[in-house]
Amino acid sequence: MRDEPTGGHDAATWSPLDSDGWYAARNATTALRDALVRAGLEKDFPYLRADLNAFGHGLVELGRVSPDTAERLAELLRLALASAFGTGHDDLGHAPTTANEPKGRT
Repeated sequence: MRDEPTGGHDAATWSPLDSDGWYAARNATTALRDALVRAGLEKDFPYLRADLNAFGHGLVELGRVSPDTAERLAELLRLALASAFGTGHDDLGHAPTTANEPKGRT
């Protein structure tokens, strides 16, 4: 207990920067922000941010949006899906995230 080794990690000094989940969430948030900027929606998602849950899993917080913004986003997704179906692509041209990568790949 008190005298047991902690393996070099102290819960009091843990940082999100030590977590793969944090970097995955941050990278996904950046990619989404960039797409929103291209679509002219960057100001419509003021609460967009990377986050971690209590288990250290990365999350992307989208926050609240107006009904008009939700409709615009839905229309963009419909157009993107229709475009992907028309070209035979089913991945919409996005890069795989670390969660989608096969095991053993770094």
